[in-house]
Formats: sequence, C-alpha cells, structure tokens
Amino acid sequence: MHSTSDIRSRRGTADRGLPLTSAISLPLVLLSASLAVTSPSPGALAQSVPSAQQATAVSPDAIKQREQELEAAREEQRKAAELQQKLKADIAAIGQDRSKLNQQLIDIATQVRSIETRIGETEGRLRPLDAREQQVRASLDSRRSEIVEVLAALQRAGRRTPPALLVRPEDALQSLRTAMLLGSVVPELRGRAEKLTADLTELVNLRKTIATERDILARDRDRLKDDQIRLAALVDERQRKQSAIEKDMEAEGARAVNLSRQVDSLQGLIAKMEQDLKSAAKAAATASLQGAPAAPGGKPNLGALKDPARLSPAIAFASAKGLFAFPVNGRKIRDFGGSDGAGGVEKGISLATRPGAQVTTPCDGWVVYAGPFRSYGQLLILNAGGGYHVLIAGMERISVNIGQFVLTGEPVATMGTTSQVASILATTASQPVLYVEFRKDGTPIDSGPWWATSEGEKVRG
Repeated sequence: MHSTSDIRSRRGTADRGLPLTSAISLPLVLLSASLAVTSPSPGALAQSVPSAQQATAVSPDAIKQREQELEAAREEQRKAAELQQKLKADIAAIGQDRSKLNQQLIDIATQVRSIETRIGETEGRLRPLDAREQQVRASLDSRRSEIVEVLAALQRAGRRTPPALLVRPEDALQSLRTAMLLGSVVPELRGRAEKLTADLTELVNLRKTIATERDILARDRDRLKDDQIRLAALVDERQRKQSAIEKDMEAEGARAVNLSRQVDSLQGLIAKMEQDLKSAAKAAATASLQGAPAAPGGKPNLGALKDPARLSPAIAFASAKGLFAFPVNGRKIRDFGGSDGAGGVEKGISLATRPGAQVTTPCDGWVVYAGPFRSYGQLLILNAGGGYHVLIAGMERISVNIGQFVLTGEPVATMGTTSQVASILATTASQPVLYVEFRKDGTPIDSGPWWATSEGEKVRG
C-alpha cells in the first residue's frame, strides 16, 4: 500500500476539475487506519500465537510488567499506611471535642454522598456512549467487505497514470473511455468513502470521550474509597466515645432485639422501646420534654443547624417542610399511598440505591431503635420530637446505638448489595432499596411535603 505522500505525488483523473487523490486522501488514510486496527494481517496473527517453546519462557517484557505491578501494589500499601497514620493523628487532634467530631462526620458523609452522585452521573453518561460505540463498531464490522472494496478501488485509482491523449487514435479512444469510466465511478466512491469516514470519525471521537469519562470515574472511585476509610474511622471513634458514656449499651442493644420479637407492628415496636428500654425511654422523655425550638414567625432558624454541639433538634419537625434531603442517593421507585404489590398501600417511600451507599439522617433526632426487625431488615427509628418519628429500613449495617442523639446529615448506616426489605425483595432483588416512613403520634403520614424539591433548599448539618 502506498503512503499518503506517494498517493499525493500522483495525479489521477479529475472529477469536476479536482484531482482525484485530493478528494480521497482523508478517507483513504482513515479507512487504512481502521483496517490496520480491526483486521490484522496473517503475519501479525501468526506472530501473536507463541510456540510451545516460547510459552515456557518468560519474556523480558513479562518480567518488567510484573515488576511494575509489584511496585504499584507497594505504592498502594504505602498510601494506605500514610492514610491510617493521618487518620490517627486527626482523631487524636479531635480529642474529647464532641462538636469537632460531629462536624467532621457530617462533612465527610456529605463529601461521600457528593462523590456517589458524581459517580452515578458519570456512569449514566457512559452507558449511551458505550452503546453507541458498539453500534458503530458493529456497523463497520458488517461492512468489512465494502471497506476492502473501496480501499482497493481508491488504491487502483491512485496508482493509475494520466491517460496518454497524443498517441494513436485507438489509444486516445481508450483513454477517453477510461476517463469517462472514472468520471462515473469517482462520485460513487467518494460518497461511500465519505460515509465510512464519518463513521470512523465518530468512532474515534467516541473512544476519546469514553476514555475521558472513565478517567473521571476512576479518580472519583479512588476518592470515594479514601473518604469511606476516613468516615469508617470517625464513626468507630464516635461509637467508642458513645460506649464509654453508656456502659450498658451493648446489653441494651441485645435487649432491644429480644423485645422486638415480642411485637408484630412498627407502632408496637416504637411503644415497647420507649416504655420498656431504658435508653430509648430516656431519649423519648428528652424529646417530649425539650421538644424542638419554636420557629420565630413560623420560619425555621437554619442557622441553628450550624451548631454541631447541639443536643436537641435545631428545627421543629413540623416547620421543616420542604427542607429535608433524602437519607441516601437514589431513585424513588415507590411512593406513599401507592400499591405495595400485595393488595395494600405504601405507608412510606422506597429509594433504589447503589450497593454500599452511605445513609445519613434527614433530620435531628434520638435513636429509639437500631437493629433487625421482622421483614424490614436492619431498621432505624428516630424520635424527632413533637410526636414525630422517622423510620429508615433496608440497610445492611447500622452504625449508631439506641439512646444516641444524631444530627441532620450524620452518617448512620450503609446499604448492602441487594434488597433487604421483604415487601420489595420480590420485585427488586438485585438492587439495594431503602424504605423511609414518617409517623405522627403513631400514624403513618405522607413524607412528601418534607422533602426538598431542589438541591439549594436542602438543609445541611
């Protein structure tokens, strides 16, 4: 095959006064490049299949690759060790300052959820790009014979010498016929070449865009992993300090699970926890006595959310409508009042999430139950004051204890890899689902009015 410079050095028969080679040089180059990528030569194929003797020997390139992999693993270990040392130093610096620890927890949890959102958006952009790349590739593969045919014709045209018009009449006639033939073929070749060129150009651009998006995704996943490690260390420190305050917390947790087996309904569970369990009863009494600060002029004081040392809700639950963020990043798949798929109606909302997604509290409140409960998987119940309770279910692991006061946006649980709620398991088994229910004086209510409709309206801790 001739190089581009060889082709340009020869002048073919012109179409509409233009040199043939100038019209076809770009398609020829691109098409040649495509064939070089998608159609390796027999020699190249032969070289790619090592002999039995070659297979037994380790090539210098393979040794070099293994050394690079080993070095990369050592670098990962070094970074992990440095991160652990930094975490220990940060936690030591926090000391006994509860407000600093709370603020760190909320900030890192917010960052984790932000990265989760970016990862979801990037994956959403990649899906149609990957699908389109497959379509273009399939189209080009199905036209492999056409590519070969067009290339061969263009090469023949590129190698053809200008017709000799000043020889014998027969030669002149033959030259004329050749020119006429080329005049009819070139427009068709040009059209086919341009179509193939357009497809190849799209494929090249798609691959560049996909590579960029995958780089972004890889960076975000690395950041998410580091932040999750940091968050886990902070949560452990929070619970260690909480355990030091409540000496009998472990026994209380075991007793709560035993008590939960004695009731059949969520309302019965709430009542039993707040009556029979010391830490839950204390939390309920605190919520009842302190309630939540009244909102001056009917408007909530959002500035109160900036105090990470608070021990009661910053905003009265009833006056916080339109301010809450969902406890997890996800897509709503069931709404309050809709069919529950078993002949009844939904008493809460269900959010399909990513595996391992971070769960945070939508509001301030006291934990009155944290543990497994019947068909709900892991269940968390918050007393938000003013007769309101928030129930969150379907997590794989809960990281707070009964009696604990938690702040808006504080990390309290993580999702698993599949649905844990039995009523949702039958329809969405392959994806984790979070169930959220609001109650007022024991009765389920529509949580819709409390959720923020835009990012800017959500309350942050």
